[in-house]
Amino acid sequence: MADDLQNDDNTTDIDEDQTLVTKEGLRKLKEELDYLKKVRRQEVAQRLKEAISYGDLSENSEYEEAKNEQAFVEGRILELERKIKNAKIISEKKIDMKIGKEVEIGSTVTVRNKTERGDPEVYTIVGSTEADPIERKISNESPIGKSFLGKKKGDTTTIETPAGSMRYEILKVA
Repeated sequence: MADDLQNDDNTTDIDEDQTLVTKEGLRKLKEELDYLKKVRRQEVAQRLKEAISYGDLSENSEYEEAKNEQAFVEGRILELERKIKNAKIISEKKIDMKIGKEVEIGSTVTVRNKTERGDPEVYTIVGSTEADPIERKISNESPIGKSFLGKKKGDTTTIETPAGSMRYEILKVA
């Protein structure tokens, strides 16, 4: 896994199959995968075994539910394995070197909504796997995240939302 996201020509190099994550985000993905493989699989297998013991599978709702849950768990395991295999760590060393420069994945950005003249808001730009609006972690693939990328302190950007255009000023990049 390469830790650098930039080419020599200073463009961001992101393969569509890659999962951009911080070390913490990768750890969480691995923990979830481990839990699904070691705990959930056994729980679902036990539910299936129990449902089968009820007899006639054609009208057995417990069996159908357990089969659906098994399919979900196995699908999530495959998805997590793919994400982990294609994980690209966002280099924290690289982020430290660029403090105060351009907004990029891993940056913490302070912005002001100039349209609504609101108070400053702080967001961290993360890969889509780690996005968590409650924690103010926004995906680099979201409209707002995309619009902040590449901007510097003092820049303004306009974002088209369902509620209309919103203008943001970048106050600080860390």
